[in-house]
Amino acid sequence: MRSIGLATTTEKHAPTARPQSLAASTETTGARTRTNASGLALMSLVFIGGATVMTVEMCASRLLAPYFGTSLFIWAILIGLVMIYLTVGYSVGGRLADRYPSPSVLYGITGVAGFAVGLIPLMSRPILSWSLEGFSSYSVNIFLGSLVGVILLFSVPLILLGFVSPFAIRLRTMGVASAGGTAGGVSALSTLGSILGTFIPVFLLIPRVGTAATLYTAAVALLAFSVLGLFSASKQRSALVIGTLLAIVLALALFAPRGLIKPPAMGKLLYEKESAYNYIQVVQTDKQVSLMLNEGHAIHSIYNPDRVLTGGPWDYWLIAPYFGKDFKPSDMKNMAMIGSAAGTAAHEFTATYGPLPVDGVEIDPEIVDVGNRYFDLADLKNVTTHVQDGRTYLQTEGKNKQWTVVGIDAYRQPYIPFHLTTKEFFQEVRAHLTPDGAVMINAGRTPTDTRLVEALAQTMLLVYPNVYVIDVPTMYNSMVVGTNGPSKLSNFAENADRVGRESGIGSRESGTASDISLLKQVFETSLQKGNVREVKPKQGAVVFTDDKAPVEEVIDQIILGVVNEEGK
Repeated sequence: MRSIGLATTTEKHAPTARPQSLAASTETTGARTRTNASGLALMSLVFIGGATVMTVEMCASRLLAPYFGTSLFIWAILIGLVMIYLTVGYSVGGRLADRYPSPSVLYGITGVAGFAVGLIPLMSRPILSWSLEGFSSYSVNIFLGSLVGVILLFSVPLILLGFVSPFAIRLRTMGVASAGGTAGGVSALSTLGSILGTFIPVFLLIPRVGTAATLYTAAVALLAFSVLGLFSASKQRSALVIGTLLAIVLALALFAPRGLIKPPAMGKLLYEKESAYNYIQVVQTDKQVSLMLNEGHAIHSIYNPDRVLTGGPWDYWLIAPYFGKDFKPSDMKNMAMIGSAAGTAAHEFTATYGPLPVDGVEIDPEIVDVGNRYFDLADLKNVTTHVQDGRTYLQTEGKNKQWTVVGIDAYRQPYIPFHLTTKEFFQEVRAHLTPDGAVMINAGRTPTDTRLVEALAQTMLLVYPNVYVIDVPTMYNSMVVGTNGPSKLSNFAENADRVGRESGIGSRESGTASDISLLKQVFETSLQKGNVREVKPKQGAVVFTDDKAPVEEVIDQIILGVVNEEGK
């Protein structure tokens, strides 16, 4: 009977138990919703964190370029230190996640990281400006100290961003059985963010809004997602603190003085811009307009409406083929200029030989725009500028063309892109020369150190029957010439003498006029001050190939030699 009564009692109370079950179900659904929201916030932060890491790295290279350049060694230092910072972050972050496995701790960390990213544009300028003092005073300690200082500036945000992946894996892992899938998912999402953090800044943000605005954008995004994460974790007070940091970064982005990226090394600044390839400055001194790139320690183009010749390396492409026997101004048919910049060589060639075809090859479209706007490049109707890498142009669009002169001046000061210095490249160039044509490359040197000139000359001797060097007396440059056909050093003086006997304006078979007087001036300077000489093969000489071309190492040794000598 008791058992029946118990059953009866249970039946009576069954209906009253249903509301309790519904409430429990509702509570479970709410908890699941909050869990989903928390998980979405966490994984969104993983994505944003990965994107911010690469954005900071890309922007770091742009901040350094106007002061330290973009050589392989600078990239190695930058990438190596970024990896060190992330390694520290992974290690410390993993231990911290085990000790404090809370999403709110991670959101607070990423909020601080976002604030540190937002301070980089403001704090980097004084440190970078310090490097100018080091360069002007030839102080290796100041120069390298400023480099280390600005790279250390990235240490705080990158170390903190290294916390994100181990924290997320710890928070998302429910057990050993799912650990591999969780780690893989977090790593994949972080990597996807890194991919977008590489492409979006480089192709969209930096060329359009600049490096500082790109960093502010990354900082604001990271801070905003940190605030949302704290709200999802019901940490309103912490969210308010990180929100205050977000407001400060927004104020910096909107109201912090930008000013110049870098003061001009000389003259009056007419134009300044960061392109996808270079930091560009156009400066004016009296009537002369000059193009300066990246570090700004060299002039890449000159234009003066009252004067054609510059006294610099641009003048010498006019005389490159005159090592051939009986070469005359009327034998000049056309020219290609790899690394045409703003068009100085094209102006000189047109003024000297008339409106013969000139193919300029320049990889940076912003420099071509600068040439049209400030260097009257657009006025030269005989000039076609191809926005392309020089070697790629020879292999594609220009593959069926031949020129009397191929000039190479593709400096990213003070470096030459290695693929434009190799035996294989010069073989490609030779295939594009007319039978009486010549190639001439501009190479840097010092009064006592010509190892880059010698390496290029010895490399060219592997391809061309004869190679010559002309020193530029007004600058630390030498012009290395390779002739497509057999030639002699004596031919140069004989051709110069023949040109010297011609009238100032010589007629051309094509019907256009050439200004022989300009040629006379370049010949005179070359023969009197240029130390014109033929290069002979040397046993064991350094040569450059596509497989091995230590161009930057050679140039850095030259630079360090100058700095050490001047610093004594």
